[in-house]
Amino acid sequence: MGNIRNQVRLIGNLGRDPEFREISSGRKMARFSLATNDYYYGDQGEKIAETQWHQLVAWGKLAEVSERLLHKGSELVVDGKLNTRSYTDKEGNRRSYTEVVVLEMALMDRKASSGETTRDSEEFEDSEEQASV
Repeated sequence: MGNIRNQVRLIGNLGRDPEFREISSGRKMARFSLATNDYYYGDQGEKIAETQWHQLVAWGKLAEVSERLLHKGSELVVDGKLNTRSYTDKEGNRRSYTEVVVLEMALMDRKASSGETTRDSEEFEDSEEQASV
């Protein structure tokens, strides 16, 4: 384990349309939530789905691509890293949350002209240095 890295891979679906904004430097940012499902079998042998929600943030070119192509329900493969942020809430309490900073993503669902979903993928990555807000 000579090379310990902060690396995350998620495969899931967007829970809602991404939110976009531009920070003071002019750099674009996209925020979205991704649902992943794990399955296990219950005591009676029934298959049970367990959904986890992950908060993601994409910067620069990936945010621009997200704005053009992503929507609620989009199926994505995301490679990124975990980032924990802290803030003080309105009551003065210190809070923190963890998000996934997207470094690469592949859009798995593409609508064909007939309206059918195809399983083609389109990959995108951001070669720019990641910024923080």
